[in-house]
Amino acid sequence: MIRNNIHWFKKAATQVGMLLLLAMLVGCVHRQFVDEPYPRWGDEKIVQSPDGNAPLILRTLYPPEPANARACVLLVHGMNEYIGRYADVARHFANQYIVTGFDFYAHGLSNPILRQADRALLAGAGQQDVSDAFLMQSILRNLEPMRRTLDRALRQTISLCDRQGDSKRPVLIVSHSLGALITASYLLQMQHETDLAKRIQGVVFLGPAFAVSEPPGWCGWLTTPAIKFSFHVKTHFLRPHNEPLPLLLFNQLLSLAAVPIIDGIFEVFSWPGLRHFLTPVTPDWVVDYLTDSNAEKTRLRADGWIIRRSLLRYIKGIETEIVDFRRQMNEFAVPYYLIYSEYDPITPAWGSRDFAHATLHRNPDNEVLALPNLSYHQHLFLNEPIRSELLQHIERWMEYRVLN
Repeated sequence: MIRNNIHWFKKAATQVGMLLLLAMLVGCVHRQFVDEPYPRWGDEKIVQSPDGNAPLILRTLYPPEPANARACVLLVHGMNEYIGRYADVARHFANQYIVTGFDFYAHGLSNPILRQADRALLAGAGQQDVSDAFLMQSILRNLEPMRRTLDRALRQTISLCDRQGDSKRPVLIVSHSLGALITASYLLQMQHETDLAKRIQGVVFLGPAFAVSEPPGWCGWLTTPAIKFSFHVKTHFLRPHNEPLPLLLFNQLLSLAAVPIIDGIFEVFSWPGLRHFLTPVTPDWVVDYLTDSNAEKTRLRADGWIIRRSLLRYIKGIETEIVDFRRQMNEFAVPYYLIYSEYDPITPAWGSRDFAHATLHRNPDNEVLALPNLSYHQHLFLNEPIRSELLQHIERWMEYRVLN
C-alpha cells in the first residue's frame, strides 16, 4: 500500500510542476476591461472602516411595508464575484424580508481598482482597464480579512433591522461557494458570542466550498492529482489520523517535507514581479459548470466586474482554510439548509456530504438538499423552473426558522 502511495505522490508532484507551468503560460496574456458602471441595486450605505481600509458598502432592499418584515436576509457572494450580480435574488427575497448585501474585501466595490473604474465610468469616461484588480488578493494568506468584512456587514444588517420597528428581528444568511466557507468559519468563531448567536436564526449554504476543486476532462487529468496531493499533505501536516503506525509515519514525513516546499513555491510565485505572469486566469470550463443558462453564461463571460485571476497565495490560503474548517466542522451548531449538486466539480459533493455527516444531528431544523445528476454550481442563476423551485425551498425553510 505504501509503495502504491509513493508512486501516486511522485506522479502528483510531477504534475504540480506542470500545473505551475500552465499557470505561467496563461497568466501573462490576460487583460480585463469594464465599460459600464457597477450594477447597483437597493439603497447604498457607505460605512467607513475604522482601520483605514476600503469602506463597507451595504446594499439594502425593503419589502412594501418594511415595518412588517419578519426577518432580515444577508446575501453573501462567492469567490471573485460581487453582490451586484444578485439584484434579481435580492428582489425576490425582498417581497417579504429586508435584504442586504455587500462586496467582500478585494471584490466588487471593496476593491480600490474596481471602485476607481466605477467612478470614472459614472463621470462619463470610456472603457477602464481593471487587469490589476487581482493584486488586492496579495494580503489574503487566509480568509480573515473577508471574515472581518462579513462581521461588519452582519452587524450593520442587525443594526438596520432594529431600526425598522420595535422588535429585534431574526437574521438569516444566504451564502454561496467560498462565501459559504467564510460564513461557516466565521459562525464557528462567533458561536460563543451569545448576543450575536441569538440573532442568527439560520444559514443557507449553496454549493459551499467545503472541498477542493476537481477539474473535469483533460484539465482534471493534469491538475487533480496535484490538487489532491497538496490537500492530502496539508490535511496530514502535524495531524495524526488514527492510521496504522507505518502509514502514520509515512504521512507525517511526507507532509513535513512537502508542505514547506509547496507553500514556498506558491508564495514566491505571488511576489511582485513574478505574479503578473505566474497568476493563473480562471479556466474556461468554470463558466460551463456555473449554470445551465446559456444567456447567463454569455453574461458571465462578458462581465468585467468578475475578477478573472487568482493569486497563488490566495489559492493556497483557501486550501488551508478548507483543511482547518474540516478539522472543527463537527462543532458547527447554527441551524442550516445545505444545497449542493452531486456532480459539481467546482465544490465537489464530498465536502458537503462530510459536513452533513458531522453536523446534521446537531439541530432538528438542519436540512440537506442534494441535487442528483446536476453538475452546476450557481444554483440561484439556473434556468427555470429549477431556479424558482430552489428559491421556494429556501423560503419555506427560512419561514419555518422565523416562526419557530
